[in-house]
Amino acid sequence: MKQTKTLFSGIKPTGIPHLGNYLGALKNWVELQTSYQGIYSVVDYHAITIAIEPKILKQNTIITAKILLALGINPDIATLFVQSQVPEHTELAWIFNCLVPVAEMERMTQYKDKAKTHKQNVNMGLFDYPALMAADILLYQAQAVPVGEDQLQHLELTRLIARKFNQRYGQFFIEPQALITPAKKIMSLQNPDKKMSKELGEANYISLLDEPNIVIKKVARAVTDMGPQENKMSPGVKNLFDLLDYLEQKETYQNLQKEYKQGKLKYSDLKTAVSDAINQTLKPIQNNYNNISDQAVKTILKIGAEKAREIASKNLIEIKKLVGFI
Repeated sequence: MKQTKTLFSGIKPTGIPHLGNYLGALKNWVELQTSYQGIYSVVDYHAITIAIEPKILKQNTIITAKILLALGINPDIATLFVQSQVPEHTELAWIFNCLVPVAEMERMTQYKDKAKTHKQNVNMGLFDYPALMAADILLYQAQAVPVGEDQLQHLELTRLIARKFNQRYGQFFIEPQALITPAKKIMSLQNPDKKMSKELGEANYISLLDEPNIVIKKVARAVTDMGPQENKMSPGVKNLFDLLDYLEQKETYQNLQKEYKQGKLKYSDLKTAVSDAINQTLKPIQNNYNNISDQAVKTILKIGAEKAREIASKNLIEIKKLVGFI
C-alpha cells in the first residue's frame, strides 16, 4: 500500500476564528485530512509574539482546538495537538537559527507589517517567527502545506532552510510544496479593500460563533457601493457575491448576478441571501461546538501531542546526529 503524504498546518490561538479563517483555510483542512496524513497544531508559541494574558492564552487554545473539532477535524485520522506540548519544535528552531541568514529574515514582509502595527513590542520572537514555522513543518517531514498567498514567502523560506541544512549536513529534509487554498482572500465587511481580520474591529468580520441575529446585523451594515466605479462592480458588492460563491449558493448567486447585470438588484436582497447562507453554514458548526466539553478537548490534545512527539522525537534524534551533537 502506498504511504499517504504528510501535511502540516498550524493556527494561532487568537480567540474564536472568523468566517475568513474558515473559508480561506480551515474548511480545506477538513477536506484534506482524508487524502493526507494530516498533522494540525494550535501554535501557541507563535501566539506569544504579541502580548497576551496567560489566562486568555489558555482559554483561546481550548476554544481554537474545540472549533477545529467542531468543523470536522477527526482525531482518529488526523493528529491535533498544541505546539508547546511538543518541545522538539523549539529545539529544531534553534538549529535553524544557526543556518538562516539575518538578511533572509529581514526580507519577510509579515515581520515588517507586524513591526509597524506593534511598535511597542517588536521582539525577537516576532522577527524569528519564520524559523519556528519552518521547524513546525520540517520536523514532521511534511510534503505539503496548505497556505494562502500571504504565507507563500514563509514557505519559500522553509524550503530554503531545508536546502541549506541538506547542503551542510547531508540529505535529510524534504522540501514541502504549497497547497494553495481554493478560496481567495475573504474581505472585511466594512473595509472591502482589506482582508477580513479581527484587528479591524467586530463589525468587519463574522465570528464562527456569532448568533444568527448578529450575523444579520453585521451583513446588513456591510459596505456596498463606494462611489463611482466606471461600470465596475464595487469591492463591497463583489465581496458579498464572493461570499455567496464560496458558501456554495450557486443558484442564488446566479439569480442575483443576473439581476445585478440587469440593474434590478436590491442590495437588501443580496444581503439577506448572504446572511442566510452564512447562518446555514454556521449552525452545524455551532451545534458541534456546544456538544464538545473542555475536558474532552484536553484529552484529545494530550493524545495528539503523544502521537506528534513520537514522530518529532524520532526525526530530531536523526537531525542531531547529522549536526554532530553527542
